[in-house]
Amino acid sequence: MDNYQNALIKIKNAEDAGKDEVVVRPASSLLLKTLEILQKHGYIGEYEYIEDGRDGVVKVKLVGRINDLKAIKPRFPVKKDEYTKWEQRFLPARGIGLLIVSTPHGLMTQEQAKALGTGGRLVAYVW
Repeated sequence: MDNYQNALIKIKNAEDAGKDEVVVRPASSLLLKTLEILQKHGYIGEYEYIEDGRDGVVKVKLVGRINDLKAIKPRFPVKKDEYTKWEQRFLPARGIGLLIVSTPHGLMTQEQAKALGTGGRLVAYVW
């Protein structure tokens, strides 16, 4: 069971159903950092972490911009000069969507990783 993948699927399904808000549990630092990236790029609105005495809960405001949001399994390793190959595989067209990558510098988009000249592991994609 992959809680991260389940959380992303729950957000996508709520978006498809036209809901304004979704509650996701359990919260993890990986999920919170992913939500931060999605919010920065305008895919979601505000999100709020609520400590419930167990694993925590995240309330996410949806804005209707997500067409597809999925975790990438297995988490493929990607070298600093291979991002174009993976963009062609997971994203619909050039300049549309994001790959979310775990790097030695933290979680970031493929564009930030290219600018830093670093590789990492693919975690998720959104468009």
